[in-house]
Amino acid sequence: MLQAKNGQFYLDDEVFQILSGAVHYFRTVPEHWEDRLQKLKALGLNTVETYIPWNFHEPKKGEYHFDGMADVERFIQLAHELGLYVIIRPSPYICAEWEMGGLPAWLLKEDDLVLRSSNPAYLKHVEEYYDVLLPKFRPYLSQNGGPVIAMQIENEYGAYGNDQEYLAFFKGQYEKHGLDTFLFTSDGPEFIHQGSLPDVTTTLNFGSKVESAFEQLEKFKPGSPKMVAEFWIGWFDYWTGEHHTRDAGDAADVFKELLEKGSSVNFYMFHGGTNFGFMNGANHYDIYYPTITSYDYDSLLTENGEITDKYRAAKKVLSEYRQVPEDYVSTISSKSYGAVALEESVSLFDTLSQISRKVEAIVPQSMEAIDQAYGYTLYRTEINRQGDLGMKIDDIHDRAFIYINGKYQSTIYKNDEERKITLHFPDQINTLEILTENMGRANYGEHLSDKKGITRNIWLGNQYFFNWEMYAIELDRLPEDYEVEGDSRYPKFFRGTFDADGLHDTFVDSTGFTKGNIFINGFNLGRYWNTAGPQQRLYLPGPLLKEKDNEIVILELEHTTTHEVQLLDQHKLDGVDITDSQAV
Repeated sequence: MLQAKNGQFYLDDEVFQILSGAVHYFRTVPEHWEDRLQKLKALGLNTVETYIPWNFHEPKKGEYHFDGMADVERFIQLAHELGLYVIIRPSPYICAEWEMGGLPAWLLKEDDLVLRSSNPAYLKHVEEYYDVLLPKFRPYLSQNGGPVIAMQIENEYGAYGNDQEYLAFFKGQYEKHGLDTFLFTSDGPEFIHQGSLPDVTTTLNFGSKVESAFEQLEKFKPGSPKMVAEFWIGWFDYWTGEHHTRDAGDAADVFKELLEKGSSVNFYMFHGGTNFGFMNGANHYDIYYPTITSYDYDSLLTENGEITDKYRAAKKVLSEYRQVPEDYVSTISSKSYGAVALEESVSLFDTLSQISRKVEAIVPQSMEAIDQAYGYTLYRTEINRQGDLGMKIDDIHDRAFIYINGKYQSTIYKNDEERKITLHFPDQINTLEILTENMGRANYGEHLSDKKGITRNIWLGNQYFFNWEMYAIELDRLPEDYEVEGDSRYPKFFRGTFDADGLHDTFVDSTGFTKGNIFINGFNLGRYWNTAGPQQRLYLPGPLLKEKDNEIVILELEHTTTHEVQLLDQHKLDGVDITDSQAV
């Protein structure tokens, strides 16, 4: 069992230096888990660390998912089989640039609930979730013959709140479920006072300034073992931004400094992976910054798992301190499958009966209020006034298309500087439609309670309009009929098929399309936004493919100049191909 004493970590009474890398099982298809873990082991690391995202395992209240990509037990067991230790971080909140920081959207339906606090309503939901989750980990504890050597209490709580009763709650939960294991908290050096517990080891999260960080730890808890629970070697990207990179030599130099000080280290990220589906989060500071689909993170492995110069530099540093294994030779490869024609199309408005759920209410309801977590919501009402009417857009989140009498009028976005628009209603009786998109709930900071859709009735022409229809479009269902000849409006679904001999990884280049989602055999690869950048292609893991007759469906929200996509063998971020020699 892991212990902290005399300023060091001990495992089974032997001095132990944790050399770890973060790999999120929920961002990688299960068929690729072993490949990523083998590369972690080949670097010379002895431990893998992962978060546990609550919304991935309980997407709807009382509905639990622990299979496929959510089979966290299989991930832990696989690490064990490969001779790796495991650190798990099962906080209800994980940040991780993940949708709502891992908290399920259905929590926002309760107005009296206070997130990340000792509020009884919130703790009741956490406890009910933990009653299902935590017993799964008991057999995998190191003292029970398993690989799990440590578990985290909450996550970077000092950067959010100061509720010590809330932090103590987690210790009680671990005790309740017999998880007698090493516990720790992790925070940035400036937040450890608020996020720590007196009798729990404090670890740090940072990417540089090693000396000053450990000085703060020593002042706060003299004699505490040094560990960087998140050594940030890259960074995440957001739409309309640039692809973030960090020089391989710079990251290696800081790693060397950590090793010189005898610090334990967890690379964040060792392998970033992908925000499949609608699971990207967002940061909201001066404006709203939604995270892109790729979670490449400029980490030690690329999004599709290739070794980088940064990996080689880190391995070279580690080899100066201990013997490192031979490189792992992967059997996974990428391939260009060429052009795929998308010969069928249908308007979203003609598929509502197939893909959505209708709700009616006096006033428009938020997505959460109508039990919708992700995707799009169509709002519809009657406007019995004629002429130009001003409309405030503050309560429409995050991005929306506005239609009057079936004709497109305007696109609005959370970041628009102008917070009011004027709409022209030509008839005495008009139909107003607003199609909203959840671009990702905030995963960090003051805007964590980030409701989506239309969150209160719209003030239009200096009055409210009542009686609304709402269509919840989560895209867990796709259209079946593409032969409808009706509405010509975007958004539109486009469909095609292709063969994939060898079932290799590939990348979908949707040049000519504008913004939307791509589905392969019903699996949501994520969002593209070709006019915003920095991501130009979506990663398509080979295990999602079939040898024959793969179905690709694209939901294009705005406009397209082509009816085909390319399947290529290289990633591209910010116009730069990301290969095994490009990650610096």
